[in-house]
Amino acid sequence: MDKIAVLIPCYNEEKTIGKVVRDAKAALPESTIYVYDNNSTDRTVEIAKEAGAVIKHEYMQGKGNVIRRMFREIDAESYIMVDGDDTYPMEFAGEMVDKVLNHNADMVVGDRLSSTYFTENKRPFHNFGNSIVRGSINQLFSCDIKDIMTGFRAFSYQFVKTFPVMSKGFEIETEMTIHAVSNNMQVENVIVEYRDRPEGSESKLNTYSDGIKVIMTIIRLYREYKPFGFFGILSLLLMAVSVGFFVPVLLDYMHTGLVAKFPTLIVCGFVALAAVQSFFSGMILQNIAQKNRKEFEMDLNMLYRHFGEDSEK
Repeated sequence: MDKIAVLIPCYNEEKTIGKVVRDAKAALPESTIYVYDNNSTDRTVEIAKEAGAVIKHEYMQGKGNVIRRMFREIDAESYIMVDGDDTYPMEFAGEMVDKVLNHNADMVVGDRLSSTYFTENKRPFHNFGNSIVRGSINQLFSCDIKDIMTGFRAFSYQFVKTFPVMSKGFEIETEMTIHAVSNNMQVENVIVEYRDRPEGSESKLNTYSDGIKVIMTIIRLYREYKPFGFFGILSLLLMAVSVGFFVPVLLDYMHTGLVAKFPTLIVCGFVALAAVQSFFSGMILQNIAQKNRKEFEMDLNMLYRHFGEDSEK
């Protein structure tokens, strides 16, 4: 088991990967540096190997697939994950690792948004999207995470081995954050500087399509982790629609003694019934989610014992 593992997911980063690996070695000389290539067509692998990284491969395209492979294969007491585009200065990695090893942190967020991100990033829709995602997650999950989409993070062994990777692409960071918050794992924050990509290095993130995927991931995970909240909102909306269309029918009946719009009345009844079903579905699923949460805690306890035995060896 490594003391510190630096995990670098890469796809066509020949212009920057060499510097990222060298910076990681300088900042964390005791670490093992793994570059996971995701079907690069340039000299990324060759340059990373020359810089001293251990090269591994993931042939299913997508950042989420790469992270799934990394988390399965690498055992370490602490992990640093950083993008291969040289946008995160590695001098902050030591402080992030220290919070994992000596402060019981399960995930440490490299917070760009509190420092230089909004001035360095040249894509205004990315700035807007980061703010929207951060605000929505903090509101929905009652937390205060400073940077949801950052690719610079540190993890504990327990986080890595209990994180179920479901996303295939760039929405993976959102999934990590919600997993940690929903399972009451210790999340720390380290403010880091951000610098935009150097000239000639292109982002693989599509502002619109990947943004939609992130939003859909937030909705999906809110439904899974907080089903009563999700179906409660749906129930309120359905009941509001039902009542809104029922009131005119009721007023007509009170004035004339006749029901002039039977189809509307029937639809209102079915919509109200759907609202009641949604409410009770949320209650049932909330109990299931609570049971899953208890099972997660038991699995986490077993993993702690396993981790202690491996550390002693």
